Amino acid sequence: MLFDVTRSALAEVFGEERLATLPAGALPPSVAETEGARLLRTVGVPTGTLHLREPDADTGRVALVQDVVDAEGFEGASQDAGAWPVIGWLLHAHLALDPGSGKVYAFDADEESVRELHADVSSLVHVTLQFQRLLEEFTFSGADGADEEDGEDRQDGDEEAGFERLERAVERIRHETSRIDPLPFQDDETAWTVIGEEIAAGQRFAADSPGARSLYG
Repeated sequence: MLFDVTRSALAEVFGEERLATLPAGALPPSVAETEGARLLRTVGVPTGTLHLREPDADTGRVALVQDVVDAEGFEGASQDAGAWPVIGWLLHAHLALDPGSGKVYAFDADEESVRELHADVSSLVHVTLQFQRLLEEFTFSGADGADEEDGEDRQDGDEEAGFERLERAVERIRHETSRIDPLPFQDDETAWTVIGEEIAAGQRFAADSPGARSLYG
């Protein structure tokens, strides 16, 4: 594993009820014994930004790439990509696990593009954890109140400072991740880069989160 991710560490932040896993048997036998499959089965990911694929009700298995997109029409797609299991959905892309390399790929049907997104599943769990925790815990200090003009000016200043802190927090996640796995943020077009920019702009905060309450009341 590139990153040390454990069930207990995720549960400490989000609670057991906020963690999603793939059930045993959801992945094909050729994938089931890989390290990535073990992490998805036993550690899981926090719910929210990333959505794990739901197994088919009849077969108990997740879909394969060939079931959701025509991988042969995707430039740069591996010849055997159609048989990879689809493990999740992020932004506008299906996420698939390559059992050979352990990498996670993003298949964007609208763009008919495929790209490496993570060097392994631990990287996927790590980035999801870091961004979801930021969305859960960040607040814009001092954004409450202020019913007089000078108070409103102070509120505006506090909010601006809050956005600067938020941008630094997003950049720290990008930097610390890229030192170990450069794929999630390798350019401006990866799903995680786009999500990071949206978070830094004050988007993606759930209505009941501290960040949303301090911004919108």
